[in-house]
Amino acid sequence: MRIIYYAAISADGFLSGKSGEVDWLEPFQAAGEDYGYAKFFSSIDGLIMGRKTYDQILTFGDWPYAGKPVWMLSSGRRSTSRQDVTVTSESPGALAQRLSAQGHRRVWMVGGTAAATAFEREELLTDYVLTIIPVFLGVGQSLFNASVGSGQLTMAETRTFPNGVVQVHHKRP
Repeated sequence: MRIIYYAAISADGFLSGKSGEVDWLEPFQAAGEDYGYAKFFSSIDGLIMGRKTYDQILTFGDWPYAGKPVWMLSSGRRSTSRQDVTVTSESPGALAQRLSAQGHRRVWMVGGTAAATAFEREELLTDYVLTIIPVFLGVGQSLFNASVGSGQLTMAETRTFPNGVVQVHHKRP
């Protein structure tokens, strides 16, 4: 099973601003350009996200992940109002093993920082598709916590866009 960390980040490596804001992405939403999102979304069969990310997505209005099962990592919350969201306190390894045994092939790690870090610590993330937005935030939620360790990745693909956005796809060897 592949667990793909697919995220937009600032040029200085932040997923969101200090208070979780993502409004800095708006100037880069070009008409007719989704940076490969529709193709990526159609290729996955589920999503994993942390509770804070889940709560933030709920504030955006319509649920953007209709038709796909979601596993929300939480040590405190036990339920959610959404039928397509399963709350779990499993370890990353146990969840990955269960999803693989259930036949899932490609799962999107939505984030945020704590969830992605937990999966990275166990070397469960297989792909990193990062859309780098040409903006410095200076402060905010990082891609990972500092405690993930180190390792080398291989380049799978790079795409550039006229507005300065760059998308890189790295794989764990």
